[in-house]
Amino acid sequence: MRHYWMSTSISFQTKNAWKFPGGLSDPGENIGNTAVREVFEETGIQSEFQSLLSIRQQHNHPGAFGKSDMYIICRLKPLSFDINFCRQECLRCEWMDVAELARTNHTTPITSRVAKLLLYGHREGFDKIDLAVKEIPAVYKGLFYQLYHKELPETYENIC
Repeated sequence: MRHYWMSTSISFQTKNAWKFPGGLSDPGENIGNTAVREVFEETGIQSEFQSLLSIRQQHNHPGAFGKSDMYIICRLKPLSFDINFCRQECLRCEWMDVAELARTNHTTPITSRVAKLLLYGHREGFDKIDLAVKEIPAVYKGLFYQLYHKELPETYENIC
């Protein structure tokens, strides 16, 4: 069985390299909402947040405004499939076989690694790699936060 993932070709530092859609969060925007919005803006594909796959942390990143950079990789479920990509951000945009994406030399190291994570998830189950989100009440009245972690077995969810 072949599994397909959305890839875009970017045109600046990594000329003609395949990558996954992405971008910066707006102030106050949740991680999953950012991923869904950015995928739509770049590709025209509607999607739904499924899980967090991985986090990359980098210091001294030239495009991070003098701050450390956190790049959060999410797994989304497509709700539409027809591509209408943003030509200001992408040279090309297409559905690609994830195994091909993992093998190609025309990608970034992080895209290749994430493609391998996705292959592993398909073969072994995404429960082995996904970080699910739970909304939990904060100590401040009326506020909540999102906690990302591996799923707990149901028997642990109900421990008092």
